[in-house]
Amino acid sequence: MQDQLPETAALRILNPRQNATVIAITETIIPQTDTPGAKGARVNEFIDVVLADWFDESEKSAFLASLADFDSRCRQTFGMNFADCSPQQQSEFLKIAEDETEFRRRGRRIWDLEHVEAKEFYPAIKQLTLIGYYTSEVGFEQELHGEIIPSRHAGCAPLDEEAAK
Repeated sequence: MQDQLPETAALRILNPRQNATVIAITETIIPQTDTPGAKGARVNEFIDVVLADWFDESEKSAFLASLADFDSRCRQTFGMNFADCSPQQQSEFLKIAEDETEFRRRGRRIWDLEHVEAKEFYPAIKQLTLIGYYTSEVGFEQELHGEIIPSRHAGCAPLDEEAAK
């Protein structure tokens, strides 16, 4: 099925710069190894669809503003946009984002954890990356070794007489 998709989708929300940043972030989270990474699974296109079809206007605006802020903070740290950084710098910057997220969560009382700001960018893009990857054909079949469309249906299996007792 992946062969039937065009080389690149016409993105509806992300502009080329935003898309490059999303690709770099998601590929840093799930890099290519012996299986394709997030870029090979086209997770950026999944995120664009989620932004276009699932996020309301305020969520979409918050996500895009946070994406711009993420790039701005990266420029302050390394003097360039995230997509232009070396893989080592990208990993280091995501580690900073992960540590900041953990620090904010630990700073809250345990009963406040369910009220963690829903629009925190790094946890949101990390979750979208994981969902997009593991629900893709690449992630599900090549990484998890599952079948999206099973080759057969087992139906009802006979019940063992001992188990029925």
